[in-house]
Amino acid sequence: MAGGLVALLDDIAAIAKVAAASIDDVGAAAGRASAKAAGVVVDDTAVTPRYVTGVTPERELPIIKKIAIGSIRNKLLIILPVALLLSQFLPWLLTPILMLGGTYLAYEGAEKIWEKLAHHEAHAEPVTEVGPEQEQQMVSGAIRTDLILSAEIMVIALDDVASESFLTRAAVLVVVAVLITVLVYGVVGLIVKMDDIGLHLAKRESSGARRIGEGLVRGMPKVLSFLSTLGIVAMLWVGGHILLVGADELGWHGPYALVHHAEEAVHDATGALGGLLGWLTNTLGSAVAGALVGALVVAVVLAVKRARGGDHDTQDAAAAH
Repeated sequence: MAGGLVALLDDIAAIAKVAAASIDDVGAAAGRASAKAAGVVVDDTAVTPRYVTGVTPERELPIIKKIAIGSIRNKLLIILPVALLLSQFLPWLLTPILMLGGTYLAYEGAEKIWEKLAHHEAHAEPVTEVGPEQEQQMVSGAIRTDLILSAEIMVIALDDVASESFLTRAAVLVVVAVLITVLVYGVVGLIVKMDDIGLHLAKRESSGARRIGEGLVRGMPKVLSFLSTLGIVAMLWVGGHILLVGADELGWHGPYALVHHAEEAVHDATGALGGLLGWLTNTLGSAVAGALVGALVVAVVLAVKRARGGDHDTQDAAAAH
C-alpha cells in the first residue's frame, strides 16, 4: 500500500514537472510572439484615440471599455479559432484573408482623407450631441477596424509559433490576445484621460504641479488631434504593409522589393540613424501603397454609389410621371 502511494506521488510529481515545463514554454513563446507583434501595437494605439476625439470626458472611458471588450471578443471568439483551423488545415488561405483585411484598412484610411478633403466628415459633431446611436456606430466602426489590426497581430504571433503543437499555439495566442488588448487599451485610456489628470494637478498647491497640470490641459487637445491624424495614416501604412508582404508571399515580388530596397539604401547611407530612417522609408512606402489601393477602392465605392443614386433618381422620376 505504502509503495503504491509513493509511486502515485512520484507520478503526480512527474506530471507536475511536465506541466510546469509546458507553462514555461508557453510563456517564453508568448513573450517572443508578443515582441514580434509590437510594431502593430503602435499602429493600434494610434488608431483608437481617433474614435473618442470630440467626446465629452465622462464618455471617453466607457467608449474605450466597449471597444476593448469588442477587441478581446474579436481575438478570442473570431480570430483565434479561425486562425488555428486555417493554420492546421488550410494555411495557404491565411495570406489572402489578411490581404482582404489590409485592403479594408487602406480603404478606411483613404475614405477619411477623402472626407476631410471634401469637407463632409462623418463625425463632425461630438457623439454626446447626436445621441447613443451615433456613439454605437463609432464603437462598431472601431471594433471593425480593430478586427483587422488584431488579425495581423494574431497572425504574426501564430507565424512565430507555427512549429509548436496545436495546444501550445492555442495557449500562446490566448496569452498574446489578453496581453496586447490590456496594453493597447490601457495606454489609450491613459492618453485620453491625461487632460483630466492635468486639471487635477492644476488645482494642487505646488507651483510645479500646477505648471505641469496647465501644460497637460493645454497640450492634450493637440496631442489627441495629432493621434487622430496619425491613426488615419496608420491605417494606410498597416494596410499597405499587409498588401505588400502578402503580394510578395503570393509571388508578386516587385512592389515589396522596391520598398525593401529603398529601405536598405537609406539604412546603408545614413549611418547611426540608419535603423530609424530605414524604418521610416519602409513605413512611407507602405503608406503610399495603402493610399493608392485605398483611393482606388474609394473611387469604385463612390462610382457604385453614384450609379445607384442615378438609378434611384430615374425611378423617382418615373414614379412622378
